[in-house]
Amino acid sequence: MTTVLTHRIISAAIVAACVASASAHDLTRGGSKVSIVFDQPLPNVPGKSMKGVLVEYATGQSSPAHTHPKSAFIYATVLEGALRSQVNDGPIKIYKAGENFSEMPGDRHGISANASDTQPMKLLAVFVVDSNETELTTVTAR
Repeated sequence: MTTVLTHRIISAAIVAACVASASAHDLTRGGSKVSIVFDQPLPNVPGKSMKGVLVEYATGQSSPAHTHPKSAFIYATVLEGALRSQVNDGPIKIYKAGENFSEMPGDRHGISANASDTQPMKLLAVFVVDSNETELTTVTAR
């Protein structure tokens, strides 16, 4: 197998395992579903953890404008459907299944919405964040 194919298979297996374990930490609110699927301290970076969050929007659903902890670096991958997104004052973008983006510490996510009128959207957001952070999202005014 090629290295790229091997990485894709491993990534798919990790995502499947994360999605399967999501029900233990369900944070459903406002019609969208947000589930912590893993929370792992980083052994080589004391005080930091990697936290996986599965975000699911049905058609027409979105999250209010929000920020994440100032210590959080986020790398997100759309698993199903499409996400309409705007970070800080950047352009509004549509991310489709398989596409990804990152958010830097202190970024403001002004728009986070299902971009489809017919399909649900799922994304996996992986946070590298201070281990003591318990609130991963803070709603902000537009």
